[in-house]
Amino acid sequence: MTSPTTAAPDRSAPSASGPLRGIVLKVLSVCAFVVMATCLKATKTIPAGELVFFRCFFAILPVVAYLAWRRQLRVALYTSRPLGHVLRAFIGVTSMGMGFFALTRLPLPETTAISYASPLLIVVFSAVLLKERVHVFRWTAVLIGLVGVVIILWPRLTLFSSGAAVGADATLGAAAALGAAIFSAFAMMQVRKLVQTERTEAIVIYFFICATALSLLTIPFGWVVPTSEQAVLLVAAGFAGGVGQLLLTSCYRYADMSVIAPFEYVSVILTIIIGLVVFAEVPTPAMLIGAAIIVASGIAVILREHYLGLDRVKAREANTP
Repeated sequence: MTSPTTAAPDRSAPSASGPLRGIVLKVLSVCAFVVMATCLKATKTIPAGELVFFRCFFAILPVVAYLAWRRQLRVALYTSRPLGHVLRAFIGVTSMGMGFFALTRLPLPETTAISYASPLLIVVFSAVLLKERVHVFRWTAVLIGLVGVVIILWPRLTLFSSGAAVGADATLGAAAALGAAIFSAFAMMQVRKLVQTERTEAIVIYFFICATALSLLTIPFGWVVPTSEQAVLLVAAGFAGGVGQLLLTSCYRYADMSVIAPFEYVSVILTIIIGLVVFAEVPTPAMLIGAAIIVASGIAVILREHYLGLDRVKAREANTP
């Protein structure tokens, strides 16, 4: 499941250590986020707002410890745009809450696959709202990817194949998963604005702080006292999310985004295995076909941007006297 807390990559140049370390860190971050989603889903009866609180509050601890170890905590707490962080957190918490609600209503692989609509929607929103220029190739890839999303959603939007109650429950989950992807796209657009003036560390730490505070507003909607087993799962989810965030932020120091980004889709394979083994969730043909289309279109966009970047570099070098 794509994390809505994903911050902008580190703006420093990739290390000369080579891309392999960056790829390993990326895969480890994906594994950490999958563990987080698995723990949250396994809690079963915990409300989505309460899941957001535990996920964010306990994620703060490893992040603060890491920043303190690197002596960056004071720098990370500096910000010139506090309201920008609050807005980013509000959008992110909305996305996270809807995504966690979807986890309680849909199989883990389906929720993960639908979440990958977010990068595709960013292209659409950037073109429509920010008037960014999007070429035919990207539009084609995005439209094909969105077809994959529809293929996954379609069985969940029809209430005839199974009982009406089950169908209605799944419909709510599907709508929440799509809503989470939409708000995640808006959150990343806000991150793109913040990264122009804010450090990555500040974006990460202020998201967790603000998200923890905002999640407390959901207490009147029915929090429950977790059992000891649920409490362990909730704390583990928070720590896994925090560690995953650190690994994700670190991986971009060692390789370009175009090299690392495709490995995000490892989570599709992991969630299918975990869904089958842990939750006895057998992937449907629609889910497998739709996920394959989404992943293929996402990778196509990434590779296209990589080659365009290389072309731009060559053009600058050719024009350099």
